[in-house]
Amino acid sequence: MHTATANAATAHNRLPDDRLIVALDVPNAVQGLELAGRLNAAVSFYKIGLGMLCGGGMALANELKQEHGKRIFLDMKLFDIGATVEAAVRGIAQFELDFLTVHGDPHVVRAAQEGKGGTELKILAVTILTSLDRADLDAGLIRAGDVAEIVTERAARAFEAGADGVIASPHEAAAIRALPSAAGKLIVTPGVRPEGSAKGDQKRIATPAYAVEQGADHIVVGRPVWQAADPDAAARAIVSELP
Repeated sequence: MHTATANAATAHNRLPDDRLIVALDVPNAVQGLELAGRLNAAVSFYKIGLGMLCGGGMALANELKQEHGKRIFLDMKLFDIGATVEAAVRGIAQFELDFLTVHGDPHVVRAAQEGKGGTELKILAVTILTSLDRADLDAGLIRAGDVAEIVTERAARAFEAGADGVIASPHEAAAIRALPSAAGKLIVTPGVRPEGSAKGDQKRIATPAYAVEQGADHIVVGRPVWQAADPDAAARAIVSELP
């Protein structure tokens, strides 16, 4: 094989690819660590969310980060008065994790940035949850309008408040990437499902390749990996799809 072709093939197939973030949405840290062990060679970035918080989630995050060299996305979706958010983020920042989510309201984003101080923690602002559609927003008394437009507007306001990136569905990624304020910012997309996967509780979904093509820096995939008969093979298949 020609050297350039061989190098391109190696780069394309190289694992782990940290654009894939696997959500460890299992009940506790013991199961999370077991799953991470099965995925060790295929995955370098994990998401730990509220569902595992009382099941040893912070301990798992710390162990995967400090002892196994993995990158960690702590998905807490913090929302409170500024002083409380700032204090919470200050406590989390000491664990030297990589990403932390807060709701995208400007006062929350500003408080989170104060809390992280000079650490490398990236504050990601949640725009509109990918499990929600217009009917859900109506029920929650969120103003009228197209969901994609509201997401893009919330992303712009979060960037102006200092967010390092945003959480949005793949369907809004291109519009967000086109914002002048998005230069140098991260776009992380949940609601990603390989072709043929069940939607679960997600409503605004897309394939991994589509998400990256639309401007996502990272995709978050949970059940299609950890519910698979062979999670390692499932993760590798997702990475192989990425452009």
